Amino acid sequence: MHYVWMAIVGFVVGLVARAVLPGTQNLGLILTTVLGMVGSFAAGIAGQQLGWYRPGQGAGFITSVVGAAVLLFIYGKAVGDR
Repeated sequence: MHYVWMAIVGFVVGLVARAVLPGTQNLGLILTTVLGMVGSFAAGIAGQQLGWYRPGQGAGFITSVVGAAVLLFIYGKAVGDR
């Protein structure tokens, strides 16, 4: 069940990140979910390195959305207008 919840929360985080970032992102359901999950993971690692979280502690919802938005911004710049 842990993986199911991780996918659901990743999808919600990905949707919020896409809504926050201006412009249109042509991502499907799976890429939105992966974006949210990877953004949350990256935010957790960065938060641990900065001392915001203890080792093994996950990132919060807002931090996950910020991490996903940063990844979406980088993805948009890397892909460009296609």
